[in-house]
Formats: sequence, C-alpha cells, structure tokens
Amino acid sequence: MSVLIPARNEESTLPHLLSGLARQSLMPLEVIVVDDHSTDRTTAIAAQPWSGLAVTVCSAPHLPQGWCGKTWALHNGVLASRGELLVFLDADTEPTPDFLHCLVAAHQKLGGLVTVQPYHRTEKPYEQLSLLFNLVGLMAVPLGANCGVAFGPAMVSRRTDYDRSGGHEAVAGKVVEDWYLAHAYERAELPVSAFLGDGQIAYRMYPGGLRDMVVGFNKNFATAAGEVRWSWMLAVVLWLSGLFWAAWCLPASLLGWPLVGDHSILSNVLVYGAYVIQLLVISRPIGRFTWINLLFPIPVLFFLGVFLQAIFKLESGEVLWKGRLFSTR
Repeated sequence: MSVLIPARNEESTLPHLLSGLARQSLMPLEVIVVDDHSTDRTTAIAAQPWSGLAVTVCSAPHLPQGWCGKTWALHNGVLASRGELLVFLDADTEPTPDFLHCLVAAHQKLGGLVTVQPYHRTEKPYEQLSLLFNLVGLMAVPLGANCGVAFGPAMVSRRTDYDRSGGHEAVAGKVVEDWYLAHAYERAELPVSAFLGDGQIAYRMYPGGLRDMVVGFNKNFATAAGEVRWSWMLAVVLWLSGLFWAAWCLPASLLGWPLVGDHSILSNVLVYGAYVIQLLVISRPIGRFTWINLLFPIPVLFFLGVFLQAIFKLESGEVLWKGRLFSTR
C-alpha cells in the first residue's frame, strides 16, 4: 500500500497527518509526500523522521499547461510509487490509528474507488460560519456503496483500476478533481463509494483564516455546482428556502420588519427552535458546530454572500486558488 500526499505550503497541517500515519494499526509500504512547489517548510517537515514511517519526499516537476497543481502532484506521486493499493490523502487530514485498516477493509469489500469525507474539526469562531457549506455539500449528493460520488481528501483504489480509469491524467485540469475522477471510474464501469469519516478521519478545512475559507468555497461553488443532479439540488433549495424563511421571521416579528404570514412571536420562536434542533442533529456527524446552530441566521447571511461571489466567479471563468489561476469552464 502506497500513501500519496500532495502538499503545497502545508507546514502547519502536515505534521498532524504524518504523526497520525506513524500510529496506524496497518502500516503502509511507503508514504510519498509530493511537494507542489511550496515556499514554506513543507519539504523539511516531511523529511523529518516519523517514528519508523517510511516517508519519501519528491518534488513535482514544473506544472505543465492544462494541469492543476494537485492533479499533477498526485499523477507524479503514482508514477513514483510501488504499492498495488493506492491511498490518496490531503495534507490537512488527521487519521485515527485504525483509519487505514478500515479504509482497506471497505475497499476489499466494495472495490473500485472508495472515498471518505473527513469530519470538520473547527477551532476558531470564523470556522463555524462554514456550517451551511458542509451541510449543503453533503445534502446535494448520495452517500454509501456504489453511489457515484467521490470525496478527494481520502481515497483508495487498486493501481489496475486507477490506470483503467485514466487516473488523474483524465482529470488533469479540474480544480475539484474528485467529482470528475468519480465520473472517470464510472465510465470504466468501476464502482465509486463515499462515506462520512466521523470517528475515523478529521481535518481543519481552512485554518489560514476567513479569507482562505471564502476563496475555497468560491472555488467549490464555481466549479462543482453544475455537477449536482437537478433533483437533489431542487430538494436542497427547498430545504434552504425554509431555513432562510425561519432566519428572517423571528427577527422580523420581534423588530416589526415586513413579514408575510404569522406575526406571532411565539409561533416564530417555535419554528426557529425547531430549525435549531434540526441543525444540531444533522450537523453532529459532519463537524464540530456548536453555538452557531443557535444563531443560524449568521451562517445563512454568510452563505448567501459567498454564493453571490461564486456566481461572479463562474461568470468570469477563472478562480484563484493557492496562488494559481484556474479556469472554471
């Protein structure tokens, strides 16, 4: 088993992943960190000894036209690897000691491409604003065995299946490569499965600050929105409509703002409270979202603001990510 990690300026996140891999109950044959032209201490950190973990650091060649940094890094990582089983992990993931054992066991049962969406570990207040992005991103897709959806942070595949699908070369220019890699496996008549990683693997999505989080979600919206099935998107839009309505009605009834429907404060408090309870329940396996559920109008406003920005990004046809400009068309 070869574990392949693309890394671009990941000096703050990479130690969590490598120390987690060093504690695995099922140890990999090799761990390859592919440095994607980092300007920080990513390479030096990866080259440190990690309790017997066999870590190899290689540098991705110059990025050719038509490739994204992550797809190019992983493509070269596969070329440098020796294992028959390929595990792809983002540098910001944090696996528990049994993660690789569970991942490989799931793959032995299901075959094809098996992927996992990590639990979103939040630390700072601004990270709580990502509540709706996490929920909507998972509500809009099916989950489980042979669902046809892939999550890029944690994936496993046999090398023969990877080659048969075309691998990352088939999705070279895709910023959100996991969506399109799932399609490549399906075209090769290989199953694609996706699961939640609660209790097995976690990550902090955007520890670099609020601006990084906004840019990251802009990228995801602008490049992946068109891939969601219309029936699932319709269901999500209807759910969001109810949430937005509840976010408006309580403050409107309290402050005398325009309101269509029942102006009773009590009825609007009950509706508001029902949505709070719902959010607390459905967000629990997805990430660490606490007090923000009580104040859900705040992430609603944040969601709408980023969504409008993403529309303009989609119109412009370009998105800036990690210092590189990519096409969304």
